[in-house]
Amino acid sequence: MQKRASGILLHITSLPSKYGIGDLGPQAYYFADFLAKAKQSYWQILPLNLPVLTYPYSPYNSLSAFAGNTLLISPQLLYQQGLLSKKDIQEKPAFPKMWVNYQSVISHKARLLNVAFERFKAIPREPHYELFCSKNKNWLDDFATFTALCQHLRSNSPSNWPAKIRDKDEHTLKSIRTELRESIDREKFSQYIFFRQWSSLKNYCNQRNIRIIGDVPIYVSFDSTDVWANPKIFKLTSTKKPQFLAGVPPDLFSQTGQLWGNPVYNWQALRNTNYSWWIERIRHNLTLFDIVRLDHFRAFVAYWQVPAGHKTAKKGKWIKGPGKNFFGELLKHFPSKKIIVEDLGHITKNVRALVEKFHLRGMRILQYAFDGNPITNPHCLQNHIKNCVVYTGTHDNNTARGWFEKEATPEQKKRLFDYLGHKVPVGQTHWELIRVAMNSTGNLVIIPMQDILGLSEQTRMNRPAVIKGNWIWRLKPGQIKAPTARKLAKLTQNYYRA
Repeated sequence: MQKRASGILLHITSLPSKYGIGDLGPQAYYFADFLAKAKQSYWQILPLNLPVLTYPYSPYNSLSAFAGNTLLISPQLLYQQGLLSKKDIQEKPAFPKMWVNYQSVISHKARLLNVAFERFKAIPREPHYELFCSKNKNWLDDFATFTALCQHLRSNSPSNWPAKIRDKDEHTLKSIRTELRESIDREKFSQYIFFRQWSSLKNYCNQRNIRIIGDVPIYVSFDSTDVWANPKIFKLTSTKKPQFLAGVPPDLFSQTGQLWGNPVYNWQALRNTNYSWWIERIRHNLTLFDIVRLDHFRAFVAYWQVPAGHKTAKKGKWIKGPGKNFFGELLKHFPSKKIIVEDLGHITKNVRALVEKFHLRGMRILQYAFDGNPITNPHCLQNHIKNCVVYTGTHDNNTARGWFEKEATPEQKKRLFDYLGHKVPVGQTHWELIRVAMNSTGNLVIIPMQDILGLSEQTRMNRPAVIKGNWIWRLKPGQIKAPTARKLAKLTQNYYRA
């Protein structure tokens, strides 16, 4: 049985850095040290996939289900490796310290990686590089070719490419790969550097008994390597355009629903291959992380499908997903303890039944714990179970302080006060909710870093159904201090989670 433990949710992009975005360099190691001092056992992050590099730069809208986010590569580590000079890393734009300016980061990191690649070419090939390319050939060749083609054709949408390239004509691609060899090699190099830096950081965490929880978005972008390389597993037209788009129906976040724009899966085609693409995807992620969280889990039971061309998600409909058949196959390969499922949103009895049948770890959110019917609301504290993960909030929620000050109803506040036995002192909501989470029967508790620091709603990571201002929040340099680690460590020990 899993022991009681706790951890912190903080995405890599939110770390302090001199280079405009949190990265895999020194501040990531400093944060791992903070986790160890605070007696935390887990570090949860958002997807590490390379996002579509256009606004709004969501990590849940990826160019590849396998490729890493090269914006997270640390220039300082490239300097230590001898691939950048001191001058290279000193010459940089004046980046904002508290949020990410993605356009500036993208152009600056591209320049640095080009310089590093030129130096890499001038030295004897590392055996580790050749091994990396060989081990990851099944996705890396397609990804590097796809990315090089986007640049060469000046179009990021394969459905607009010449038909023979769009349809992956073997003879045409052989010629293209020869023509674009330099660009393809550059993309492989960038992926090699990313995975090398990530592996080093993960090993550092594991050596300190900190395990990494990674996030697997259920969908990929329409303009992604995966759709181009594996069109049969998506519902596409003969010209490789989506027949349907993914989203969710109208809900508390949006009266018109959310139309995400991702193509939906052809689950019958996937079933015919014993879900091989998904199995490889999870296997790949479990080499990167100790545990994976499956985003939008309810879509495995039924997903909201909207005909392509619609402007909103209102006229979509629920389509039955692969459910028990998929998870029966998946769990032949991986133990259920390696998986957390995001069982949030429009949850039906069928979704609950699937969680229970396979003993999957679902989620409980304290911001939802003090409303609704306390008998049927799974987030209410009396309904928590050992095999779940308890959060004060997720990346899609307001911060604990922002929720209490701006969103919580008088009834919710009253229920919280009744549970605590007293009113919450001004400015202490976050610590009170952290104590409530730590006291839960749930074996695992995860607290967003914003809640550890008691930050306001201006620091939330994402506002669902709102386009502007997401995925940009960053910690200020020096914002994490030793007294915070000591306070969290003491609390963790008091609730037997250290």
